Amino acid sequence: MGIQNQIKTVVLLGLLTGLLLGVGYIIGGPSGLTIGLIFALSINFVTYWFSDKIVLGMYKAKIAKKKEYPELHSIIEDLCKQANLPKPKIYIMHSENPNAFATGRNPKNAAVAVTTATLNLLDKNELTGVLAHELSHIKNRDTLITTIAATIAGVISYVAFMARFAAIFGGGRNSEGAGNILSLLVLAILTPIIAALLQLALSRSREYLADEKGARISKHPLALASALQKLEKAAKIKPMKKGNPATSSLFIVNPFSARGVATLFSTHPPISLRVKKLQEMKI
Repeated sequence: MGIQNQIKTVVLLGLLTGLLLGVGYIIGGPSGLTIGLIFALSINFVTYWFSDKIVLGMYKAKIAKKKEYPELHSIIEDLCKQANLPKPKIYIMHSENPNAFATGRNPKNAAVAVTTATLNLLDKNELTGVLAHELSHIKNRDTLITTIAATIAGVISYVAFMARFAAIFGGGRNSEGAGNILSLLVLAILTPIIAALLQLALSRSREYLADEKGARISKHPLALASALQKLEKAAKIKPMKKGNPATSSLFIVNPFSARGVATLFSTHPPISLRVKKLQEMKI
C-alpha cells in the first residue's frame, strides 16, 4: 500500500503542476506560463519557510512544557526512537475539538500540535497511535507536500477567478472571437474543480500512508483505529470554531463540520475506510 500511495503522490503532484502550466499558457501563452511559474515559486518560498509559524499562530498553539505534559513528551520521545526521528517541538491548542496535526518543512524543523480535548478523550494507547500518525507525516515530509499542492491549487483558483472577469469583459473580442471566450470559460469553471479534486486525492493518499506507517511505529493499529472513531464522533459534536478550512488537510480528522455533498470534497478519506484498513493490518 505504501509504494502505491507514493506513486500516486508523484502522479497527482505532476498533474497539478501540468494543470498550472496549462492555465498559464491559456491565459498568456509562453509569457503567461513564465509569470505563473514565478508567482507560484514566490508563494512556495514563503510557505516553505513560514507555513509552520503561520498555522501554529492561527490556532493559538502554545509550547507544551515538559513539566506540565510529561506523558505527552514521554510518548513522543519513545516514538521518535522507534521511527528514528529527531524530537519535534510539541504544542498544545486549547480547544474543545479533539484533534492533532504536524507541521514543518522537514524532520529537523517540525512540530506536533495536540488539542486539550484530545488528551482528555483518548487513552494512552490511542494517543500513542495518533502521535505516531503525525510523526509519520513528518517522516514522509507530507506537510511540505500538502503545502506545495495547496499553493499550486490556490494559484490555479486565483487565475481562474481572473479569467471569469476576462470572459465577461471582452476576453473574446479579438481575431479569435468565440474561441477565446470558450477557452476562458473552460479555464474559469473547470480548472479550479480539477485542481481541488487532485489536491483532495493527494491529501487522502497521504492520510492512508500515515495511518499505515503510524500503526507500524506504534505497533497498535487497533488503538489508532479506535482513536479515529472517537475523534470523528467528538469532532462532529464540537467542530473547530476558529481557523481556516484550507488547513483542514493538516489535521488527523477534519476539524470542521462537513455534511452531505460537502463530504465529497473532504480532504480526508472516510473514517470507516481508514478503520477497516487498520483492522486488516498485520503487525
